[in-house]
Amino acid sequence: MNPIEREDALAVLNKVPEVTIWFWIIKIMATTVGETAADFLNVRLHFGLSGTSLVMGVLLAFFLVMQVREQKYVPWLYWATVVLISIVGTLITDNLVDNLGISLQTTSFVFGLALAATFFGWYRLERTLSIHTIYTRRRELFYWAAILFTFALGTAAGDLVAEGLNLGYATAGLGFGCIISAVTVAHLVFKANGVTTFWIAYILTRPLGASLGDFLSQPGNVGGLGLGTTSTSVLFLTTIFTLVFYMTSAQKKVMVKDRS
Repeated sequence: MNPIEREDALAVLNKVPEVTIWFWIIKIMATTVGETAADFLNVRLHFGLSGTSLVMGVLLAFFLVMQVREQKYVPWLYWATVVLISIVGTLITDNLVDNLGISLQTTSFVFGLALAATFFGWYRLERTLSIHTIYTRRRELFYWAAILFTFALGTAAGDLVAEGLNLGYATAGLGFGCIISAVTVAHLVFKANGVTTFWIAYILTRPLGASLGDFLSQPGNVGGLGLGTTSTSVLFLTTIFTLVFYMTSAQKKVMVKDRS
């Protein structure tokens, strides 16, 4: 097999979707659902943080095993895992802050170190952090560990900026959005390293999504629009489902075309 054929084969085996505008839209919505769904289960359904964490942890473990065992990228399975890991990442931070009384500053610092250690181990063993070559089990496990820590770190950092620094949800969301825009310009215009800019943007979309979720769901007296966690979760889950259905249909059409 020549190098071009090998590259094409590895692209087919890659377990992560292509980074398109749809990828980022679904990612931000998934992070928003992670924030609102965790609050919905915890407060509205009275599961409590411990009960919610147990239920979501079991669901995540189930879907993660299915995802890792799959031999190719399956849109609905991949994005279901992302949504669940977003919820669990939020719950980990909430448990540390609300149940154990650990400060947002400390949790942000600890999860930052955990993410850095994950990237260090990943690069040391694989010599790459690219998401375009997730075609071995070890790389995929590093990938999902990094995703979990980005969600936990993003939750802590987002809450720290919005609540700890009293900036409010809208201002915090706008600030994170501006930083992401600057990172995008750095990559597209100034040709900054694609892997580095991807992971910076991926980390920042978590607090952006969390700020957006809080802004939409929280009552007006704390700076939100008052839509509630139920309406916000249903709205974004429906949108995610629609986009994933579209991506699945598009993928099937490409496969049929390739066979013909």
